[in-house]
Amino acid sequence: MNAAQLLAEAYKKSSYQVPGHGPRQIQVLQQALAELEGTVESDLYGKGAVIEDFENKLAAYLGKEKAVFFPSGTMAQQIALRIWCDRKSLKKVAYHPLCHLEIHEEDGLKVLHQIEPILLADKTRLIRLEDVQRMDTEVACLLLELPQREIGGELPEFDELVAISRYCRERGVKLQLDGARLFEVLPYYQKSAAEVCALFDSVYVSFYKGIGGLAGAILAGDEDFAKEATVWKRRHGGDLISLYPYILSADYYFERRKDRFPVYFEQARGLASLYNGCSGVKTRPAVPVSNMFHVHLAFPKEQLEPVFTSVYEETGVGLTHAIRAVDEQSSYYEVSVGDNYGKIPKAALQQAFRTLDEKLQRLASR
Repeated sequence: MNAAQLLAEAYKKSSYQVPGHGPRQIQVLQQALAELEGTVESDLYGKGAVIEDFENKLAAYLGKEKAVFFPSGTMAQQIALRIWCDRKSLKKVAYHPLCHLEIHEEDGLKVLHQIEPILLADKTRLIRLEDVQRMDTEVACLLLELPQREIGGELPEFDELVAISRYCRERGVKLQLDGARLFEVLPYYQKSAAEVCALFDSVYVSFYKGIGGLAGAILAGDEDFAKEATVWKRRHGGDLISLYPYILSADYYFERRKDRFPVYFEQARGLASLYNGCSGVKTRPAVPVSNMFHVHLAFPKEQLEPVFTSVYEETGVGLTHAIRAVDEQSSYYEVSVGDNYGKIPKAALQQAFRTLDEKLQRLASR
């Protein structure tokens, strides 16, 4: 095995894994099914109590008239943008250069829908109000991601979101929320999901990220928007004969974890402080604004992999399963705090970071 594989294997074998909720195994579904009582009828091609009740619950939680359950967020967001473009007969939308649609979806928006993206702001920072005001191209919709994952989970202040929303509505530009991690940002904003979503015309949320379900997403908006989204879901092949495995796990973990994000948020801040106390390590943001952040290290990936592997083997604490190169001299990885973190004995965690710091200091002195 190469160094990256050895690191992944050592992480897998570690007694305590710092990020997330635990391994993504079939137990995710088994735990949800174990809570069911009596016979529950399956949904059938998007119809039935099991899907409709969950959609209604999430519509109310998000403060929207209607919600539609999708097997994937990729499908949901492309459809949302297609609807807004068709409404305005304008196939242009604006979003961040590191938006998921731009870098992870094989140009699906462009190829499947012939929609042209207008990239706002520099890829190293958030979209600001002035970026929206300076757009010299008319667009049907602006998509904002909260938090902006690829730059460490940074967030605009709520007042700026309000200003962007007001500006867009005054000019007839629809606002779509990429809320894949919406639940994660609520503790920082000290707002309810409905208060945040009220600024947006349509909203997507994920159920396998912070919630930790099997898969699936909700797309919410007004009644007419939801009706169109339902038709587009059928066109995309998203109306599987049954979606209940995704829905039941989404519902189970939504109820189990939706109120735990303030805990994850505070734990993430404590974890970031431990990282920032290590030689050659900085987190982005320096003080997290959600339960996720990036860890940046002033060392090459190839030098770090054996160091982290040895930390796991010596302390039993796994920090990350993979490290990515930024350039030849620096690296980074992402951290998302969930149920795992609270299960780690403080003494074990502190020892892991002391060991990491000592090894990084030796690495820096070479």
